[in-house]
Amino acid sequence: MLRDPAPREAIPFGIAAFRIAGYVLWPFGRTTVEKPDAGAPSCIGNVIWVIFAGWWLALAHIATSIPLFLSIIGIPFGWANLKMIPISLMPLGREVVPTDEKFGGR
Repeated sequence: MLRDPAPREAIPFGIAAFRIAGYVLWPFGRTTVEKPDAGAPSCIGNVIWVIFAGWWLALAHIATSIPLFLSIIGIPFGWANLKMIPISLMPLGREVVPTDEKFGGR
């Protein structure tokens, strides 16, 4: 008999990494919001994440956005890079949702 797959709560850091990867792949027209039912485990997980991965991911986004702002073509990607700082710094207890803002709207 086959076992049921592990629940989503069993691997929060892996799910957070895939959430970041999906947001990095296409950040335009989407934003991140905090989940109201996140709770204390996500807070503890965020502290662990910041210590081991979050701070250098946030610094990398800042460092890569600076050269992107130097060219006209790179400005939207620089802004997108800055939008990724909150989710890469503390990804647990957040979700990526679509926005009503159109990229490059008039």
